[in-house]
Amino acid sequence: MDLSHWIERHACFAPGAPAIRFEGRAIGYAELAERVRGAAAALAARGVRPGDAVAYLGLNHPAALAALFACARLGAMYAPLNWRLAPPELARVLADCSPRVLLVEHGFADTARGIEGAPQALGIDALERAAGAPPPPAGAEDTPLLLCYTSGSTGAPKGVVLPQRALFWNAVNSTHMHDLTSADRVLTTLPLFHVGGLNILTTPALHAGASVTLHPRFDPRATLETIERERISLTVLVPAQLDAMMALPEWKRADLSSLRMITTGSTIVPAAFVRKVSECGVPVVQVYGATETCPVATYVRAADALRKAGSAGAAALHCEVKVVGEDGAECPAGRDGEILVRGPNVASGYWRAPEETARAFRDGWYRSGDVGHFDGEGHLHVVSRLNDMIISGGEHIYPAEVESVLLECPAVEEACVVGRPDPRWGEVVAAAVVLKSGCSMTGSEAMALFDGRIARYKHPREVRFLERLPRTALGKVQREAVRVAIAQHAGQAEER
Repeated sequence: MDLSHWIERHACFAPGAPAIRFEGRAIGYAELAERVRGAAAALAARGVRPGDAVAYLGLNHPAALAALFACARLGAMYAPLNWRLAPPELARVLADCSPRVLLVEHGFADTARGIEGAPQALGIDALERAAGAPPPPAGAEDTPLLLCYTSGSTGAPKGVVLPQRALFWNAVNSTHMHDLTSADRVLTTLPLFHVGGLNILTTPALHAGASVTLHPRFDPRATLETIERERISLTVLVPAQLDAMMALPEWKRADLSSLRMITTGSTIVPAAFVRKVSECGVPVVQVYGATETCPVATYVRAADALRKAGSAGAAALHCEVKVVGEDGAECPAGRDGEILVRGPNVASGYWRAPEETARAFRDGWYRSGDVGHFDGEGHLHVVSRLNDMIISGGEHIYPAEVESVLLECPAVEEACVVGRPDPRWGEVVAAAVVLKSGCSMTGSEAMALFDGRIARYKHPREVRFLERLPRTALGKVQREAVRVAIAQHAGQAEER
């Protein structure tokens, strides 16, 4: 049985119940089921067969969800693309997944034409107009369905393969976390190319028969207005979004009484921040996970929102989580170690990357690379990362990818990219650069190297020029020392 069965059954039980609300229009479950069938027929007519990939480039749109469930029916893989990426970055992702079809949302036709080697694009209008009988269902619980790209340690795109069962069990875990029912009204503002936007509440809501209000992209004022007007009961908002909303003059007088809870995550969320947001009278709960865990792995429930503020919660209902030391032994409560996750919601591996898969998935456990500990009540506290990934406003940025752009410049001898704390985004990118002898460069010139090369959120906010990078006796760059050097000159792009 494939995931499109969810929509078909709700269409039978409650055909007129709103499944998706988008730009002032409600799409009932019967209409959504019809759209899924039409999308499956249109994709099959384009040659999509079991095992093929279908990529989607665009903002949040009902067609994106119809395409996901159509792929589930066809036994194909749905690959949502990060629309914030530059064309060269998108080209690398498309070259890796080799989609049979590239679906393009309104406003991204020019972007699609500028992607070197991209397959012929198909506008989402073709899916919305499609009709006719789709081929018989070919998907099953172990069929790969979701192909989400996240950067690897080398900065190269890495496709996480999530089978249909992962999305099902993730939905069950989310249902327990949120006490989710068909009466809920969910608001989705996070981008659907992230598992956080797609799977923390959106697909679980459609599994439960709830209603999803979909915004093309996040706008703080529109989000607040929608919560009030549509009596939203559940939503996911990362700290950067919440900061933007709390900065609005309307925040303190907003009617948030319909909200049962606000879910947050994507980064380490301090207890003080949870308490600050909770002053609005709504429980704020944290969820922890990764693309590889679909993502719900641990969570706090509403009853514990304040008591466990700052905690990432207990292991999900159908998930195992443990913390291990360098010797592989489980750590006792209070002792930090690497966080490992096992369960039916975990990815089957990385697309066409057997070595990466072998490193990250061992003996059924996903090795997260995150560091944390359990408290005496079995609640996880995430404290840092084993790797050097930067999380800025919920977006994951790998230093190696940014460093590679700097190192291509003939004037640059060495470069080290780190995260610098930022009150709005959590972290922003900062770079330390060593120039070759006889070369000169300004901070503005260094930052201009990134224009059109990588997404703007990955661009350094400041550049610090050093005589040399601090290194260990073995020659490894001491990133913490680089962070200290940059912190001493925060807010400035020095010139040399």
